[in-house]
Amino acid sequence: MSATKYTFDTVFADPSDPTGEGARARRRRTFSEQEVDQLCAQARAEGVTSGEVRAQEAIAVATKEAGQAIKGALALIERERHKLMEQNAQIAFAVATKLANAALTEFPQAEVESALRAALHQAIGEPRVVLRTSPQVAEKITERANEIAHQEGFEGRVQIAADPALTRADCRIEWRGGGAERASAAIESALQELIARNFRDGDRGAGHGE
Repeated sequence: MSATKYTFDTVFADPSDPTGEGARARRRRTFSEQEVDQLCAQARAEGVTSGEVRAQEAIAVATKEAGQAIKGALALIERERHKLMEQNAQIAFAVATKLANAALTEFPQAEVESALRAALHQAIGEPRVVLRTSPQVAEKITERANEIAHQEGFEGRVQIAADPALTRADCRIEWRGGGAERASAAIESALQELIARNFRDGDRGAGHGE
């Protein structure tokens, strides 16, 4: 009978033990160059995507802020435009009033005659029309009263009365069924109110639109 020789090792761990060095070696993984390139490409793609998202968010915020700034600028421009239009209207009204007053002071008869002609059309069928105007105009228009009545087809009598309380082209025209009046101050006041009302309405419309 032969004897069996035993050999001894300094490592007594069970090879099947999953915590052993062999198992750990088997669990270790090595990456090929292609796998490394793929992982790098994936990381770059994720980074790019994340950057694009942040960029899009920043663009959206900037766009909103720009839109609000543009809206505010447009509102300011509209207010300034409206203010400039009102100023221009007031200047134009002042210039027109000055020119009209100068013309009416120099040639008031033409305006009074125009008012008389318009009144005669309203007083058709009346026996008499009375025109009250300034002494200066009354003197000049008396000479043409009958001619004016004939031209306008008025068959009644036109009576001219001088009224020292009236100046320039101001006049009152009276007949049995009605009357008419022309007053420079009232006309200027009405025009001024018309301008003011139009711009007040414009302000309310602008406020509703914002």
